[in-house]
Amino acid sequence: MLARLDTVYADTRADALSFALGLPPLDALAVLSVVRADVRVELRLLGASHQVMAGPVSETVACLPGRPGPLPGRVHEEIGGWSYDFTADVETYSSGGAFETAVADLAARLGDRTDALTGAFPGSPYALTALAVEPDGGWRTWHAYPQTREIVATRTRLAAGTGGESAGQSEER
Repeated sequence: MLARLDTVYADTRADALSFALGLPPLDALAVLSVVRADVRVELRLLGASHQVMAGPVSETVACLPGRPGPLPGRVHEEIGGWSYDFTADVETYSSGGAFETAVADLAARLGDRTDALTGAFPGSPYALTALAVEPDGGWRTWHAYPQTREIVATRTRLAAGTGGESAGQSEER
C-alpha cells in the first residue's frame, strides 16, 4: 500500500535515527495491520519514520526528541516470553543515479503487496519510508535519505518462547 504523505519530512539523515522498544503508539500518518504466523503486526508510518507493534513488542525507529542516534547494528532482547532480534544496516550510494535506482526498485517491489506500507514524503520521490511483513511474521523496513544518498534497512525477527510458534525466522541477508 502506498501512502502519499502530506507532512514535513522530519528525518534528515541515517545517523539521526534512534531506536526504542516499549514506547506507546505514537501519532501515525498511515497504519496497516497484517496477521502472520498467528501474530498481528501493525505497521505504522510516523512523520519521523516508523513504529511496529507485534505481540508484546513496540519497536520505534525514528528521529525522536531526547533520543540521539545512530541506530544500533543489532539488538537482542527477551520481551514478554518472546525472543526479539533487530538488525540495522546503512548503505550509502556514491552517485545520485544509483541511489535513485535503488529506491525506485524498492518502491516497485513493495508497491502491490498487501502486507507492505510505503510512505512517500513530499519534496522528493526518493524520500520514502517502507515497511513490509515477512511471510513468517517478522518485518523489514527501509528509510531513504535523498540528501545523503543513504538507505537504512532493518530486519526484525520475533519468536515465541518455549514451545511457541515463531515469527520472523528469516535467513540472514
